[in-house]
Amino acid sequence: MKKLKMLAVLVLVIGMLVMPSVARKNKPKPLIQMAILLDTSGSMEGLIEQAKTQLWKIVNEMALAKQKGVNPQLEVALYEYGKSSIPASEGYMRMIVPLSVDLDLISEELFKLRTNGGSEYCGMVIQSAVKGLKWTQTNDHLKVIFVAGNEPFTQGSVDYKKACKESITNGIIVNTIFCGNYQEGVNTHWKDGADLADGKYMNIDQNKKIAHISAPQDKEIVALGKQLNQTYVAYGKTGGRKKERQEAQDLNAASVNEAVMVQRSVTKASKQYTNVAWDLVDAEKEGKVKVEELDEEELPEEMRKMDKKERKEYIEKKKKEREEIQEKINRLKKERDRYVTEQRKKGAAEETLDQAIIKTIRDQAEKKNYKFEKK
Repeated sequence: MKKLKMLAVLVLVIGMLVMPSVARKNKPKPLIQMAILLDTSGSMEGLIEQAKTQLWKIVNEMALAKQKGVNPQLEVALYEYGKSSIPASEGYMRMIVPLSVDLDLISEELFKLRTNGGSEYCGMVIQSAVKGLKWTQTNDHLKVIFVAGNEPFTQGSVDYKKACKESITNGIIVNTIFCGNYQEGVNTHWKDGADLADGKYMNIDQNKKIAHISAPQDKEIVALGKQLNQTYVAYGKTGGRKKERQEAQDLNAASVNEAVMVQRSVTKASKQYTNVAWDLVDAEKEGKVKVEELDEEELPEEMRKMDKKERKEYIEKKKKEREEIQEKINRLKKERDRYVTEQRKKGAAEETLDQAIIKTIRDQAEKKNYKFEKK
């Protein structure tokens, strides 16, 4: 009987020691959810251009955030509104991508966007995002909407006041970006919309050309970014297609200018860029799959004749190569940031879409106990 009691006590003590580590392991990762609602009516070509070229810069800012020492997962959703080619019955708007970690998909869709004159229903698109997206219910997580456009905020059958109040009731902040004169945005209720949902009102010149600062580190960062692609191992039915998307978004970024490709390369070296759905290195690292248990047809051609041991060694090799390249990029990024900071001091900073989003989300994340690493 004494032995049984001692055994029970021992089990209890072990349980008490193990439970905290299990709890830590199962604790949900910090999360930032961001929905971007873009006016794609006829006058918004400049806004779209800023969005597609500055996506990576915004993501890289989020990579600096930590909550209790842990980097958050970033999910981005994309809507367009104000396009007459979308039926009036659908409010001239559509969800392009729901909340997703697939940043290449967001980039692909931004590069597809085209303008087409229409009616801009801000209240309706906000309400659609609030109701149509899978927002987290955890209060510690940051949930934000950015809506950008240049027509009165009051248009459409859905009252913007109701939509904004509904949003903040669900813990979702609404930030508004008016493309035009500050006072005009105030007069057309863009500021009121933000105020109602604990957000920030901003104005930008959507047609302003963004001044890119070239740095001595740029060419090496771009070259390393291209090398990273060789460490991705596509698997499953859609893996090959998604790896092609990755390469296509490199080409899209490079087609704009070198600075955009630099920002994309930096993103690919960050924790925000994850491809567990199609890349065996990420999937194995996150425990989503076991490479030795996959059927042969799920593997890329170069791995199909490998035995289980060879598969593991191959993925480990790719993982090590990736980490080494990412480490080089992150070192060069720090050097580049110092150089760019010095260059910016010599000129006035422009208020563009990326600057507006970065400043705002930093402030709002800090209220959720996020801290940002210094550049």
